[in-house]
Amino acid sequence: MESSFVLRDIDPASAADIAWVALGMHLTLAEVAGEKGAATYPIEWTRTRLGEFLDPSKHVAHVFLAVASDDPTAIAGHTILRLNEMPDGCRYGLVSTTYVDPAHRRSGIADALLERGVAWIREQGMGEAATWTSAANVKLIRLYEKHGFGISETGENDGDAMVRLSKPLAPA
Repeated sequence: MESSFVLRDIDPASAADIAWVALGMHLTLAEVAGEKGAATYPIEWTRTRLGEFLDPSKHVAHVFLAVASDDPTAIAGHTILRLNEMPDGCRYGLVSTTYVDPAHRRSGIADALLERGVAWIREQGMGEAATWTSAANVKLIRLYEKHGFGISETGENDGDAMVRLSKPLAPA
C-alpha cells in the first residue's frame, strides 16, 4: 500500500523538524558506513551540521520533508540540498543527504524527494546536480541512475570507496 504524503519545507524553528532530520542524517551515515559511520557522525555532529546548512550566511541550502498528507508533523523522509563548488570554481547543486524512514520505503518518497530536489537545484540556476555516496550503497546508486544520474567520479573518504553521481540540468 502506498503512503499518502506531501512535500513541505523544513521549519527551522521547529525542534521536532530539526531533531527528525538530524536523526535521519545520523541513521543514513550509520546505515551506509556501519559502526564507523555512527561513531564518526554522532547526533550532536549531525545537528550542528544541519544548523550550518540552515544558516544562510554559511550556505545556500534547502531541506524538504515528506510528511503524511493528513498530518504535516508525521515526517516520513527528508532531503538536504545545497549549492556547492568544485575546486576549479564550477558551481553545482549537491544532494547532501536523503533519508526515508524504513517503514515508508518503496512507497515513492525517495523518488519524490529526489525529483523535488533536482527541481530546486535547477531553480537556483545550476547546470548540474550531484551527490556522493559509498560505492557499496547500491540502493541509492540505483535510485539516482533511475533518475538519469551516472557515476562521474570515484574517490576515497577515510579509506572508504566513494562514487560521485551527477546529472546535467537544462535551465529552468
